[in-house]
Amino acid sequence: MMFNLRAATDNDRTFARTLTYEAMSRYYQQYGLLWSNDGFDVAWGGRENWLICREASVLGFISLSRDSKALYIRELHMLEGCRGLGAGSWVLQQMALKAQSLGLLRLTVFKTNPARRLYQRMGLSIVGEEDCFWRMERVCRPS
Repeated sequence: MMFNLRAATDNDRTFARTLTYEAMSRYYQQYGLLWSNDGFDVAWGGRENWLICREASVLGFISLSRDSKALYIRELHMLEGCRGLGAGSWVLQQMALKAQSLGLLRLTVFKTNPARRLYQRMGLSIVGEEDCFWRMERVCRPS
């Protein structure tokens, strides 16, 4: 299956916010965190956002930021019916390539989120923790 990334626009923000809320609300409830639509919208405006697609179909989205050392995956969500197709693995491979110029690919994941296993299979290791999150990273160097 061929996947591709398409730059997200402001018109995609509602889709991304809704998908994030649906995917993450149980973790927010589990850990007593408060969801904020406004907080999501502010973060969206300061990040690099991409839709994950297969042909014309949107399967999910990814939101990124960076500093001088790392590319950070801030959000990575797939529509429930689109999970297990390999798109998540493909996106993580693409992000590892994108992170080569910086050296590290980093993300945080709720400790109880089963996506952690995918991240580990794709070469990210747990390097720390904060309350309800694991901090994960992968060293990315040009081959």
